[in-house]
Amino acid sequence: MNSRERLLTALNHREPDRIPFDLGSTQVTSIHVVAYRRLREYLGLPPVEPTLCDTIQQLALPDDDVIEQLGVDVRGLFPLNSHNWKINNADVGAYWEYVDEWGITHHRPKPDGLYYSMVRSPLAGTAVTPDDARAYAYPNTGDPARIAGLRALAETYRAQGKAVAIKGVLAGVFEMAQRVRGMEILLMDLASNEALAGAFLDKMVELKIAFWEMALPQLRDVVDVVSEADDYGTQVSQLISPRMFRKLFKPRLATLFGRIHQLAPQAKLFFHSCGNVRPLLPDFIEIGVDILNPIHVTATGMEPVALKRDFGKDIVFWGGGVDTQDILPHGTPQQVKDDVRRNVDALAPGGGFVFNTVHNIQADVPPENIVAMWEAICNT
Repeated sequence: MNSRERLLTALNHREPDRIPFDLGSTQVTSIHVVAYRRLREYLGLPPVEPTLCDTIQQLALPDDDVIEQLGVDVRGLFPLNSHNWKINNADVGAYWEYVDEWGITHHRPKPDGLYYSMVRSPLAGTAVTPDDARAYAYPNTGDPARIAGLRALAETYRAQGKAVAIKGVLAGVFEMAQRVRGMEILLMDLASNEALAGAFLDKMVELKIAFWEMALPQLRDVVDVVSEADDYGTQVSQLISPRMFRKLFKPRLATLFGRIHQLAPQAKLFFHSCGNVRPLLPDFIEIGVDILNPIHVTATGMEPVALKRDFGKDIVFWGGGVDTQDILPHGTPQQVKDDVRRNVDALAPGGGFVFNTVHNIQADVPPENIVAMWEAICNT
């Protein structure tokens, strides 16, 4: 099998010749640039200036030599967005400051901060109305310039036998509304001003669909996976109640996901939501999610054996191959290998599993642990 055949076999709930491996195909399955430089050195590869696929998170786009040496099966397309486009830093003393195309302000500590953090939301005022939410100067998400060159890149990846994934140009409906409105304020809006919260959520759906209606007609025949994301889980429960999710978010996501499936019926829909989302999994499946990412194996309710037993026939698990909170950064190589084998034994049988970490590999992960993870995959 080549990489694409391997991935498609797993996505169709059959066992491929080996477990498909993803490193860097999305902004949630990648590697921090600090860890990436150390990994290249450990692998004996020449130093390079890494390309950042996500400047906010400081994520490196793996180079071809890493892809080849580690046998990575999936390549990603990264449209131009606020995380990788028109990033102009201002020196504001202790920080680098960046105001993105949404009007959101980000800071990265000097001299060597590991990532940017959002510090100001443009519509956080108390006098904001639903009309204000609808009339704000949002970016043109349907601008064709956002996908310039991506078709040729996808064709190159396909010629190499790789599967191809594409991400969108804005964060999730819930998360992007939080960024524009402010997380605390939006949560209050959801509870006390449904009309205002709904105006923000509807606008995010509209902006997402505008991008996909522009991009997928041009790319659908060269992509295998369409990636969306929205975080609803915490380490122990959910950010909002399942009841609120079903009332305010599920219908909107159903509209979005339905349109994506119409535009690219042959592609699988990948949906990222961190934390404990077990109570929401039947809803995700019902509205068209084909792939769940990540499997947050240390969160309450996200035990791999139980997830595979209860949902493995209906959804593909992408990620959850090793714990990124504790074991990958702080464990020994043997502990990493043991954790990989435990999770793979739970999630891989019968297909429906793609290996990746629980989330992006962060800067504090030693390269020997990344290689131990990879060796464990190769030996399963």
